[in-house]
Amino acid sequence: MGVTSKHLATFILGAAAGIALNKYLNTEEGEKVMEDLKAKGNELKDEAEAAIEKAPEYFEDLKNGASTKFNEVVQNLKNQYPEAEKMITDMFASLIKPKADAKPEA
Repeated sequence: MGVTSKHLATFILGAAAGIALNKYLNTEEGEKVMEDLKAKGNELKDEAEAAIEKAPEYFEDLKNGASTKFNEVVQNLKNQYPEAEKMITDMFASLIKPKADAKPEA
């Protein structure tokens, strides 16, 4: 595939945009914009690093909180429906066949 006029126009427009951006960034206002962008970038980097440091503790707290909440829910269910645990155990026991009943394949 050769170079078409569309490709050439795209290249020229990109180069013109680059030149315009370079001229703008060399002005006082452009330099201020770059300083602001750098400051914001450093601020975001610091926030990301802080989040990475806090992540293990956060997930541990989340896991412990979920575990505690799950245990509370289970206890509430046991209190409200005392026969439910036995009923569920019996139901699954009938679905799971003991290994002693398993017949060896010939």
